[in-house]
Amino acid sequence: MNPFNERPRAEDTFFMDWKELYPEPYDKNTTDPYTKTRIILMNGAEFEANWFSHQFHRHCADNELRRTLAVSRRAEKQQQMHLACLKPLNENLLETTISYEQLAVDLTAILAQRETDPYVIATLNFALLEDFDHLYRYADLMELEQGLKAEKLVGGYTEIMPGRPTISEHRHPLDCVGYHCDFTVAPLATRLHTSIITAAEQQTMNFYMNIAGFYGSDRGRALYQEIGLIEEQHVSEYGSLLDPNATWLENLLLHEYTECFLYYSCYEDETDPRIKKIWERHFMQEVAHLHIAEKLLKDYEKKEASQVIPDGEFPELLRFSPQKDYVRTVLQNTVHNSALREGFVPVSELPEDADFFTYQRRVNSNEESVPSHRVVADTIAEKTRDYRFEIAESPVPCLRDYKKDNTKLGRE
Repeated sequence: MNPFNERPRAEDTFFMDWKELYPEPYDKNTTDPYTKTRIILMNGAEFEANWFSHQFHRHCADNELRRTLAVSRRAEKQQQMHLACLKPLNENLLETTISYEQLAVDLTAILAQRETDPYVIATLNFALLEDFDHLYRYADLMELEQGLKAEKLVGGYTEIMPGRPTISEHRHPLDCVGYHCDFTVAPLATRLHTSIITAAEQQTMNFYMNIAGFYGSDRGRALYQEIGLIEEQHVSEYGSLLDPNATWLENLLLHEYTECFLYYSCYEDETDPRIKKIWERHFMQEVAHLHIAEKLLKDYEKKEASQVIPDGEFPELLRFSPQKDYVRTVLQNTVHNSALREGFVPVSELPEDADFFTYQRRVNSNEESVPSHRVVADTIAEKTRDYRFEIAESPVPCLRDYKKDNTKLGRE
């Protein structure tokens, strides 16, 4: 599939009336978990596209160009809000959060295995273990406060057990800035992967940032607050991978191409016929947006789309599937890692005066008050053990104790 070869429809035919804009929600009890993750993924892709367009608008003096951006932006905002309302009214914040973290774990693992750039792979694997631990912390909160087991929500596709402990993830901002890719030489797949994961993690960051104050307990509010700050780190780390030398219009083209790729992937991967039709409709909208971006690039920068995306054929499509074995391998081999400027090293190799330790002393001065630790400690105190969904014991021996939360791993 090459979206540049698809004939675009007139863009104004894609605007939805209020009845179209408010879809029938999915059934939270029968919908496949990966359908939910696809919806969250595309919600994030649309949010990224929308806010990129707003930033472009604010850095552009040409009102004709700004009007063209505004038309596409309005359509994409409708798409984002259309997808957001697929969430049913009876799905609570914590249930939605479990789907967010399942997406983070399995998407990151899938992209890491498709990637060829060693540095991008290392960056993905580093954050993977942190999102994996977040899933575990939220699942414990769910059992503790709602009596629900998250294994049903993830459909058994994704394991739930400790990763790199969240208390160990708090790093100085100086260590959250990495190397950027050169999109003039990077494979198309690498450009897609870095764009996709940045948008997905940004969506998670924004979700936690906005709902932290709406959760129903102080314990939960504090957990969202803490993990929201880790997601901010992830957005900085992943955003570092993007090429800062690409022009606004080159970036616009890549944004639209990425959305085309994702919607077509969702269409091919979807098992729900009704949702599949939504992916098809939105894909055709993005084809129109892609052709508009192609024309803008040619009119304003005198560049052909092929100079930015030489071969428009989609690489291997994104398909969701369980990633248990890969996650276990990464957990076993890299759980002790921390960040040191642009690199990732075992915490034992950090110098004694490393910024990591300074920051840890500042934010985690009393580990008993750290929200992510408190949630698991409270679960153990009330339930006699933590909540997990494992196919086998953890590949990391010090994480096998289900009656004690490890607060030292990756930190000391």
